[in-house]
Amino acid sequence: MAKVFTIPVPPKMGPSRRRERTGDPRYVDGQRLLVEAIKYLTQADRVSNRAAIELLSEHVRTRFRMTDSPLA
Repeated sequence: MAKVFTIPVPPKMGPSRRRERTGDPRYVDGQRLLVEAIKYLTQADRVSNRAAIELLSEHVRTRFRMTDSPLA
């Protein structure tokens, strides 16, 4: 029979020190670049670039592609 060990953690008392959340400017610029690429692809040829547009829009909607897998 296995033994279970618990390590108690005392609660933090006192005023909470919340940091103000700021966006990473590199991430914001990257998302802006992806949107510009999507605009260019749709203006060039929407039908033939459909797969590329879907891939880029998936990157815009999520931080990483939903199809990314460490096992792939």
